[in-house]
Amino acid sequence: MKKNLLSTIILFITAIIWGYAFVAQVKGAEYLSSFTFNAIRFTLGACSLIPVIFIFERDFKDKVRLRKTVVYALMAGAILFTAATLQQIGADITSSSGVSGFITGIYNILTPIAYLLIFKKKTAATVWVSSVMSIIGLFMLCMTEEGFSFGLGELSLLAGTVFWTAHILLVDKIVADVYTLKFACCQFYACAFLSALSAFIFERSEFAFENVERASVAILYCGLLSVGVAYTLQIVGQKYASNPTTVAIILSTESVFGAIGGAQFGTDNISFIGYIGCVLIFVAIMLAQIPGDIFERKKK
Repeated sequence: MKKNLLSTIILFITAIIWGYAFVAQVKGAEYLSSFTFNAIRFTLGACSLIPVIFIFERDFKDKVRLRKTVVYALMAGAILFTAATLQQIGADITSSSGVSGFITGIYNILTPIAYLLIFKKKTAATVWVSSVMSIIGLFMLCMTEEGFSFGLGELSLLAGTVFWTAHILLVDKIVADVYTLKFACCQFYACAFLSALSAFIFERSEFAFENVERASVAILYCGLLSVGVAYTLQIVGQKYASNPTTVAIILSTESVFGAIGGAQFGTDNISFIGYIGCVLIFVAIMLAQIPGDIFERKKK
């Protein structure tokens, strides 16, 4: 009981950190372009995991496992780079942590659908209901006083959910064959390298050291807290959690905390009907985490 309570507290802290990271991304976008921001952010995140690796994962003896870890991390890093870039571009254009959080959270619904389409795994009826609810919620979220507004920012965030889903599918398939923390660290470095290379090619003329200083709080939050601290807390929280469904449900509240943070720091201008859409998307995300046979078991 104590371990479950501790796990719940830790996972909620993780969700809070990730939720407020959307605010930091919006704030960081005011000073730095997307590739530059992510390059610095993921470099810091990767570096912050190094001491954690030497505490929890000091084993380097299994060379085959280590080689698989690096190879898979490079693949995951490329997907992560695409997802994170689309997310940061979306956060920059929409200037809304709430919109960024809720649209990104749709990957929780896309994942079981992808499992059905790719791996032919049975998808619960609740997921299909959740999909319809999320579409309706997304429509409401994009409603403004002037009417429906679905622009490049929302499209970028929505496209990013496809790559977040792809990242989850890849990790799920290879996680048993890799060192977890080393894998995370390597994929963050791979993402940072691709971001830095893209920044050098596309954003070199826009770069200024004073802007890095201005965005330093956002960078430190996203790099150290969102990546390093939150990822470690997630691992500890999952270790003592009673079941994976509970973990998924708690972590899905990051979108709610993103909206709360947006209202708190003035990064959101969501309409009243948009907030109703947020609630609908959140309920859809929660519903998608419920095991498909739970209602059948209750009937029995």
